[in-house]
Amino acid sequence: MRTKAKLLFIVAIMLLGLTTATIINISLNFRDYSIKSAIDKSKMTATIVKDGLTAHMVNGIMDKREYFLNQISANNEAVKSLWLVRSENVISQYGQGLNDETVRDEIDKKVLETGQTVREIIENSNDITLRVTIPYKATVNGGNTNCLTCHNVQRGDTLGAISMEFDISDMRTSGMLTILKILGINMLFLVIVLFLLNHYVTPYMKLFTCMQDGIKKAYSGDFTHKFETTVSGDGKNIVEQMNTLFTKMQETFGDIKYNLATFIPQGCVSSADPLHEAKTIINELSDVYKFKKTIELDASKAEVYTRIIDILILKYNLKKFALYEVNNVTHERTLFFSTGKDALICQEKVNKDASECRAYRTKSVTISTEFPNLCQVCLSEKQNYICIPFTINNDVSLSISITGDSPAEIEEITSYITSIKHYFEAAKPVIESQILMEKLKDTSLRDGMTGLYNRRFLEEVIDKIMHQATRSKETYSVLMLDVDFFKMVNDTYGHDVGDRVIVEIGKVLKDNIRDADLAIRYGGEEFVVMLHNASDEGTQEVASKIHSAFAALSFDVGTGEMMKKTMSIGISKFPKDGDTIWKCIKFADTALYVAKTTGRNKIVHYEKEMGESGELR
Repeated sequence: MRTKAKLLFIVAIMLLGLTTATIINISLNFRDYSIKSAIDKSKMTATIVKDGLTAHMVNGIMDKREYFLNQISANNEAVKSLWLVRSENVISQYGQGLNDETVRDEIDKKVLETGQTVREIIENSNDITLRVTIPYKATVNGGNTNCLTCHNVQRGDTLGAISMEFDISDMRTSGMLTILKILGINMLFLVIVLFLLNHYVTPYMKLFTCMQDGIKKAYSGDFTHKFETTVSGDGKNIVEQMNTLFTKMQETFGDIKYNLATFIPQGCVSSADPLHEAKTIINELSDVYKFKKTIELDASKAEVYTRIIDILILKYNLKKFALYEVNNVTHERTLFFSTGKDALICQEKVNKDASECRAYRTKSVTISTEFPNLCQVCLSEKQNYICIPFTINNDVSLSISITGDSPAEIEEITSYITSIKHYFEAAKPVIESQILMEKLKDTSLRDGMTGLYNRRFLEEVIDKIMHQATRSKETYSVLMLDVDFFKMVNDTYGHDVGDRVIVEIGKVLKDNIRDADLAIRYGGEEFVVMLHNASDEGTQEVASKIHSAFAALSFDVGTGEMMKKTMSIGISKFPKDGDTIWKCIKFADTALYVAKTTGRNKIVHYEKEMGESGELR
């Protein structure tokens, strides 16, 4: 309705402006017309007086002119006064004339001097007077009138002047009456126009308001509004079309927000416009879908993690963050990626026990701005951070710690949390699949009895290990181990006891080597140990510990009798003894054979002569 009021106000202002312009124009024209009419009368009167005086002079009755002049003034109500003025030339020739034929003011004097007509309007609160003074000049009209015959002057000289004052006060009264009539007519016209405009515009304004209400509801996802109008013709057709359109939109978009929420949880986008929200969600779905299709073809879990890192950097423009993988069984946390040291905000103990991390322990996002010193294991109380935990399965979780330079930056990053989780949700089944594949592969590469790597693992990785060692100029000490008289254990006490012996060997090896070393069940009772960058003394020390630890074991054979066993160990060095690890394994086996054939229960280092002399074998 405010629009209608504005429209009526604008129309009223325009009509009032037109009325004002009309009144001003008429007033000015009326004034000009009144003045022009008075001037025309003055010219006519001047001509009559001139002709009359000429006739008096020709007829020799100039002394009777006073009556003539008085009659002109008396018979013309508009003429307030009339008088003649003689020039000096006429006065010098005929005398002063009548008493009132003298110069009365500066206007008379000016006209006599210049020979130019002077007009002047004199206004006051009571009346308006037009003063006109017209000069009489000596003329020769071709025989009818020749002023030079009577006057001793030159042609064109001023003989005198006639001054008249006209009362034009009625111009003001008539003008005011005219203006009032025009104003009244215009005001009546204005009222009629506004009444008609209001009558015909009101239905359209109601339609406009109805449409506004419908559009406002549509912004909030409600397309059930029904448009109504009393307007006929095109207006009615528009209403019908809008009702049809909104019905279709309700059917199409009414539930779109909730349908899309099937794929992306509600609340990920905050907007009062469901169509904009739907567009945003669809774009998010598209991006997440592309991400998922990409990582499904990645070969490893590490590649998937790298994709997540790319998303965090490229899409969310994160400058400082760290991505961790957490073992849910041991609670150990491993750093996979960080943008720099300033992104590592946790104390070192968190890596050993992730349950120290508030976000991991509570399985909820931790934001530093929520409470002072919220996480007790953060390196600094003044640090601005967000920690986002995400559980992949019972074995593995991920954790992202994001740091910012200010609380405002953290607040901005907080708005990304839900979207970031969408990518983790998309990556979750792929990561689970990769973990399962790693487990299956690890199972196929490990010995089921001892948990050590098997010979297949060695065959798959040995070349990579060798090439890496060659590039980095690293060394490996290769130990080949074998239980002395193991066949007799199986034959005498059964395979159950033999299996227990094998299991214990696996434990001994795990307890006596480092994480950088490898222990492999090579086959049967044979084991291979590869010591990374071990010195000769270190190699001998590890071999002795393994040898002694195994010899110290006692096995219950089931008859109340305890059994002890020994082992023989052969050792070679890569690349000292051979240019490939396979050769060194062979040479270690040669040294083991020498140990077996020279008394068993001993440690023998490979020497070149062993491969050349048949006696040593």
